[in-house]
Amino acid sequence: MKSLLCKEFGTPDKLVLEDIAPPTIEAGKVIISVQACSANFPDTLIIQNLYQFKPPLPFAAGGEVAGVVKEVGEGVKHFKVGDRVIALCGWGGFAEEVMVDARKCAPMHPKMDFPVGASLLYNYGTSYHALKDRASLKAGETLLVLGAAGGVGLAAVELGKLMGATVIAAASADDKLTVCKEKGADFLLNYSKEDLKDKIKEITGGKGVDVVYDPIGDKYAEPALRSMAWNGRYLVVGFAAGEIPKIPLNLALLKGCSIVGVFWGSFTEREAQKSIQNLSDLANFYLEGKIKPHIYKTYSLSEAPQALFDLMNRKVIGKAVVVMDKVSEIPQKTVLVPKQEEKQEIGFTQTEKGVVFKNIEAVKTFKGKTLGVSDWQVVTQEMINDFAKATLDFQWIHLDEERAKKESPFGQTIAHGFLTLSLTPQFMYKMMGIESVKMSVNYGSNKVRFISPVRSGSRIRMKAMIKEVEDIAGGIKIFTEATIELEGSDKPACVAELISVAYQ
Repeated sequence: MKSLLCKEFGTPDKLVLEDIAPPTIEAGKVIISVQACSANFPDTLIIQNLYQFKPPLPFAAGGEVAGVVKEVGEGVKHFKVGDRVIALCGWGGFAEEVMVDARKCAPMHPKMDFPVGASLLYNYGTSYHALKDRASLKAGETLLVLGAAGGVGLAAVELGKLMGATVIAAASADDKLTVCKEKGADFLLNYSKEDLKDKIKEITGGKGVDVVYDPIGDKYAEPALRSMAWNGRYLVVGFAAGEIPKIPLNLALLKGCSIVGVFWGSFTEREAQKSIQNLSDLANFYLEGKIKPHIYKTYSLSEAPQALFDLMNRKVIGKAVVVMDKVSEIPQKTVLVPKQEEKQEIGFTQTEKGVVFKNIEAVKTFKGKTLGVSDWQVVTQEMINDFAKATLDFQWIHLDEERAKKESPFGQTIAHGFLTLSLTPQFMYKMMGIESVKMSVNYGSNKVRFISPVRSGSRIRMKAMIKEVEDIAGGIKIFTEATIELEGSDKPACVAELISVAYQ
């Protein structure tokens, strides 16, 4: 296979395109036939040995890919050969194939093309984490985005507007600011022509900005920090303009503001559940037409060094994407335009165990009706132990059988409440099916209450009713009222409102 290798650290012109042996599958991983790989600023750093992660030579840069699963490793249950996926590989993406931890992959919606798929996770993931988790951006606040026409900057403009903020987009050229305006920016600031601090003062009437999103650093950082409002939050995202600035810390004191670091890559590993929820939010925003990556240009694999030079020279507006040569042989319309299906009869088949619907229109007619009751499931000590290992929650009341017999008010070990909740997708899969859908996803849950403890060895089952069905782009969102019944108890173990999505 072809791979663009970094064999010695340096600038992009030192990268070498070579034929190398394809990766060999490992447990817990998938091999992806790469169709597109975006170029991101960290790629320009990693080839110079300036990034936080330092893979051994030789390696290929490229940390964000979209493609097709070619091979599945042992233990991987949620992907199969032929699945279209997007993935965060860290490096290795500038190649025809890459092996990725299956936990860092996500299904790619059938309406999404590969260049868009390779442009969604990194930029929007970073910006959404920054604005939502680190800044707690609120509707009505003022957000200043520096480097607003870059990949993460443009995503921050789009998301900031979506979150209800007044957005000031700051960039170095008028053509870049034109794109920012198209993405929803309320005010434009060309800091190659205008004084950053004076212009912000004029725009905000002297109040200052509540949040600064700074992926560029250098000489722009201090005037932006001097333009903060009281209780403001300054987000340190990166240093694309060159120098890491040395900030006079008395400014944070005088402004009563916070200087907050944003390291999305580490966040995805340290707070995996929050990261997964964020990515689910972003996928939904895309499907609802609320966000759309701006692709500056596509490059072939042999042209990838030029993509990195364009990033370093700050020519790229939005996203630069490397597209494998073979992708040009795939007709775009088969990806972008869904097939026209024959009109299907609305109907369903109901059994004692659940319901099989012909299509999503049939699901809509089932609101307020009971899906049925699942089979009993034994909650074993082995399951409880495995759940503890997966969640790193090693409380004795779950694991220490001898101590639980002596000290627990329940007389034995009990399952974690979230273990009970985690079994609901298994119950739902057996209780409900939709023949016409291409993909369904367990989206989350609302209003969860854990009522009765589930002792080791207990049997539980689920009773479910479709509460509400909402239309979304390409499918439906289903709200299911679920009750987890506990054998031998008048009270349920858990009640919850489950949310799932199905794409036609």
